[in-house]
Amino acid sequence: MKKIMILGASILQLPAIKKAKEMGLEVVVVDMNPDAVGFQTEGIEKEIISTIDIPEIVKAAKRHAIDGIMTLATDMPMRAVAAVAKEMNLIGISADTAVKATNKAEMRKALKKAGVPIPVFYKVSTKEEYLEAVGKIKEAGYRCIIKPADNSGSRGIDLLKDYDSETVEKAYNYSKESSRSGDLMVEEYMEGSEVSVETLSVNGVCHVIQITDKLTTDAPYFVEMGHTQPSMFAEDIKMRISEVAKAGIKALGINHGPSHTEIKLTSTGPKIVEIGARLGGGCITTHLVPLSTGVNMVEANIRIALGETPDLCKKYDKGAAIRFLQPLPGIFKSVEGVDEARGISGVIEVGFMKKIGEVIPELSNGLDRVGYVITQGNTREEAVRLCGEAVKKIKFEMV
Repeated sequence: MKKIMILGASILQLPAIKKAKEMGLEVVVVDMNPDAVGFQTEGIEKEIISTIDIPEIVKAAKRHAIDGIMTLATDMPMRAVAAVAKEMNLIGISADTAVKATNKAEMRKALKKAGVPIPVFYKVSTKEEYLEAVGKIKEAGYRCIIKPADNSGSRGIDLLKDYDSETVEKAYNYSKESSRSGDLMVEEYMEGSEVSVETLSVNGVCHVIQITDKLTTDAPYFVEMGHTQPSMFAEDIKMRISEVAKAGIKALGINHGPSHTEIKLTSTGPKIVEIGARLGGGCITTHLVPLSTGVNMVEANIRIALGETPDLCKKYDKGAAIRFLQPLPGIFKSVEGVDEARGISGVIEVGFMKKIGEVIPELSNGLDRVGYVITQGNTREEAVRLCGEAVKKIKFEMV
């Protein structure tokens, strides 16, 4: 029986843990939180280690004699995945690719070198460099967005509403708090619709499985509040989106496994926001892709990590959508209408990430989201309509 190591035991990795068990595999799960939800799965082997503690993860991988390693929907464990793959001669990305896929500055450099469409950008480490970069973006006539060089989930992102010194200072401090290294990215803000491209690479061949339309909050934080599949754009535009995504994936050197590429459709064509060398989060690849295409990307990811050939054949063409639930800030006292929402034909799941009694802050990143509704329809329009009907049924009481 083959053995897979999964880095992370949060709700994000739970679909991979469950699928691996369902496939009859031995499963080793790694997380620093002994109370993580993934550790509650029966029949797994637990390793209480930080998913970024590379030396300890390598030791554990050797001790368990694993046959494959992966993570899901989170970027930082990718360097550990690469280290174990190299040390044990397993399928995975290289250390160089892991750095490019988890550090926005290195990613931008690699994409620029390969001629892949990206925004104007500057990597900065000091306040002086930051102010200089902001000045250059202003002089070029662009709006300016600030990001940590090494974080994800919309954490630390801020779009300058103007170039006043107070606005510029506040954005610097906010983004700096979310940067592990202290480095920031100062970039041209790209105007246009946003999509993501869900792909799997097998032996250097990149397969586009689905393109997702994204729904985000407005400035300054751009938190993702919904996803819809398939994309609403015309086939020629989707073809160009796929071409840009594949070029970016090639530039980063992702030859094996999943990629999640975020793209803005600007007035001059598709440009890459960023690329993750893992499956997309927000239930995109765990729920929506199987509902819209019949392709189980989690199982495919596991099989690729084990050196097996995955089934990437599309089974059907349906619509799938998710809309996140977000009440006003306050203490989460109660919620009504959940059973009614679940009773709507086409509603696949209604779930919650927050518990009764928790304090719900003002929405600034993906971790602040409270719940979600997932639907499947014969078309994307039907899936969106069903999501809307279900969301209207759910009423929060906040104090």
